[in-house]
Amino acid sequence: MTFKLSELLDQRHGENFELHAQYINPQLTKVVKTLGFDRFYVRGEGCYLYDEEGKRYLDMLSGFGVFALGRSHPVIKDALHQAIDADLPNMAQIDCALLPGLLAEQLVTRSPVQIERVFFCNSGAEAVEASIKFARASTKRSRILYNSHAYHGLTMGALALNGSSDFKSGFGPLLPGATEVPFGDLDALKKELKKGDVAAFIVEPIQGKGVYELEKEQWLALEAAVHAAGALFICDEVQTGLGRTGAFYAFEHYGLSPDIITISKALSGGFIPVGAMLTSDKVYRSVYSSMERALVHSTTFKGNQMAMVAGLATLSVFDDDHIVEHANAMGFVWRKKLEELARRHEFLHVIRGRGQMIGLVFGAPTSAGAKRRYRAIEAARTAMFSQTLVVPLFHRYGILTQVAADNVNVIKLLPPLIAGEEEIDIFVSALDELLTDAEKNSAWLVEFGVTMAKGAFKKTRKSSSSTRAPS
Repeated sequence: MTFKLSELLDQRHGENFELHAQYINPQLTKVVKTLGFDRFYVRGEGCYLYDEEGKRYLDMLSGFGVFALGRSHPVIKDALHQAIDADLPNMAQIDCALLPGLLAEQLVTRSPVQIERVFFCNSGAEAVEASIKFARASTKRSRILYNSHAYHGLTMGALALNGSSDFKSGFGPLLPGATEVPFGDLDALKKELKKGDVAAFIVEPIQGKGVYELEKEQWLALEAAVHAAGALFICDEVQTGLGRTGAFYAFEHYGLSPDIITISKALSGGFIPVGAMLTSDKVYRSVYSSMERALVHSTTFKGNQMAMVAGLATLSVFDDDHIVEHANAMGFVWRKKLEELARRHEFLHVIRGRGQMIGLVFGAPTSAGAKRRYRAIEAARTAMFSQTLVVPLFHRYGILTQVAADNVNVIKLLPPLIAGEEEIDIFVSALDELLTDAEKNSAWLVEFGVTMAKGAFKKTRKSSSSTRAPS
């Protein structure tokens, strides 16, 4: 008996949402259908997704930053085929395989001088969990400080460092000693550090939930305070790292020297989950302090050679195609074209971010008619305005975007790092047309309402049919 993927996909085509509703997450199914995002994608290539009808969608999310090199990159695919054909002796466990060592060498070489060792894992959240344990072991302290608006993952330790109460609600007591500090507030940070029990301060150099930024001087002052207090400075580069902001690490823009770095997403090449925590030899040896403790922190798939191949191939493409430099150059193109748009459209207030990580901040207009429409939308739900743009961007223009966080009027763009001026122009032209409509009349709002109503109808109809007695 053989397994044929193509046959399985053909036989079960169109059952996506029913299967998810029955076996995985019915609430997510409802959200996707309500927004009208229920498409049957059949292929992904470069910056685009394609549905069963052949319609092309510009992907401005790139799997939340996973597809830095776009979807189905030929070099990564070929590397993985080579790895499968090589019948590698994968995960022998009591072993020191070559490929993890090679990828660790590549990452250390690309990192600041204080970074000397790598712990591999499966995700960004796992890398953050490792950073918590290593910081506590190194400093012999327990508390971890984090920022408001922060997002570091949803496993229990990482969740404790989340700046949104919505994510934490319902899960009971989390990591003891996790303490929130307002983003950029030096005095509040120093107040906590003075207590003498802080192991580390974990930050995103540019926050993902809202694309919030600080000036270089602010970052340097925060880092100096942490080190003066004998605590560790952790940079979570899971989303911002590996070229996303136009530097290999986002902290490079600010001249920071983190004690621990966490990465994931882009390192996967878009194929094999992988994460890593990078730190100094001193911090590393505080955990692996003897032969008896050689496996005191571990995970089964940490040395998965397929993941290591994906990481090595990804870094090879980064070098060959000058991906970081390209992302940096496109960042200037994004800013120039979007700031020109902001000068012409009163709904678009601020452009945030660097490289290919962009935050579009929307707010109340000044003209009477547009202001009334904006207030009516916001009265229905806080920060609903940005959602009224995300939906028609998808339906009318075939552009996949997201609101940056709950209750903020910010649309976040995370295109593949290979995206060029063609993709930028597609997005800017669509947003230009949509904002022009929004400033003229309520037609775009009616379009949004109709889409939501259709989605709700589909959801209700499916619910009714699933409860109907069989004939």
